[in-house]
Amino acid sequence: MENIALIESFSEFKDDKFIDRVTLMAILEDVFRNALKKKFGSDDNFDIIINPDKGDLEIWRNRIVVEDGEVEEPNEEISLSEAQKIEPDFEVGEDVSEEVKLMELGRRAILALRQNLISKIHEHDNTNIYKQFKDLEGEIYTAEVHHIRHKAIILLDDDGNEIILPKDRQIPSDFFRKGDNVRGIIESVELKGNKPSIIMSRSSPKFLEQLFFQEIPEVFDGLITIKKVVRIPGEKAKVAVDSYDDRIDPVGACVGMKGSRIHGIVRELGNENIDVINWTANPQLLVTRALSPARVSSVKLNDEKMTAQVYLKPEEVSKAIGRGGHNIRLAGHLTGYEIDVFREGVEEDVELTEFSDEIDTWIIEEFKKIGMDTARSVLEQDIADLVKRTDLEEETITEVVRILKAELEE
Repeated sequence: MENIALIESFSEFKDDKFIDRVTLMAILEDVFRNALKKKFGSDDNFDIIINPDKGDLEIWRNRIVVEDGEVEEPNEEISLSEAQKIEPDFEVGEDVSEEVKLMELGRRAILALRQNLISKIHEHDNTNIYKQFKDLEGEIYTAEVHHIRHKAIILLDDDGNEIILPKDRQIPSDFFRKGDNVRGIIESVELKGNKPSIIMSRSSPKFLEQLFFQEIPEVFDGLITIKKVVRIPGEKAKVAVDSYDDRIDPVGACVGMKGSRIHGIVRELGNENIDVINWTANPQLLVTRALSPARVSSVKLNDEKMTAQVYLKPEEVSKAIGRGGHNIRLAGHLTGYEIDVFREGVEEDVELTEFSDEIDTWIIEEFKKIGMDTARSVLEQDIADLVKRTDLEEETITEVVRILKAELEE
């Protein structure tokens, strides 16, 4: 009876954890065999019969009958007189099967059995969760905010699985309260110890790409292909699309009438500005399109150094660079070229690097970050605007402007 009572307490895990019958039997047998090894030194001569549905458990030890006084391996051999206590007609050389009661293992061993079973079932659950989410890497997933921490938001899905949305994987404008539903992609899944660590991201370019699959039917159906996605999360993104069907305008299909189709994606990303452009294998044309909304006059490429010299009318330069230099930076990421902007019709201009003896290199680099690498590109801008767009003090910018003007006026 004690065997049955004990197995009933063990098999309660089956209902709690939704473990299938075969798996539970395998886990139970493994746990009991480990206990037998500790108690008897080996489990090779034991048969374990488990029926978790009925709560039945039987353990049988098989030993060979030997003459009295000749028992050398007590776990594998039994003396004739002991065997005949079980069954009077046993003879030397016969096999004896004797049921082992769980209580014979001792109270401490039984407590260890239960603890080991809990551990094994958790391990099984964690392995299944790991496999489940590993298959979902790169896919959009929705979970609910459970706890908000300084460096991460802890989410729970409908099955109670914990998902982590780190601060650096969030869009800067993201603001969530407990109970909010959050969408993102499953970026990575790792086993830390025996517990799966599931990381969600909303800042990954892959998230934007997957939103296109969800929101644009032609992308989902494969009529439009997304060639490349680049993002500055919450600020700006560029998506290059292509279609092998000439009857389909990939950009128009993605954007929709008056932006109707892309509006939901923009809203999901905290009003991120999304440029959708036609992909082309022609690198000059790709650079031209990537700098949209600016109108490019001409492009000179150096494929060896992967640089592009882009010439524009003066009024188009600020569009090409974009607020905070976002547009030119993303165009470079999209095309793979380092893009330098030049103004058409400007006869005299000097590279900022020529002033390195008067202007610190780090200051020149700050201007380059927003696409300004010549004297005139800086002088054409308002000082107050330059203060907003760079990390430079107004006093520093004023001094730079003075130096540049003095050079060009000579």
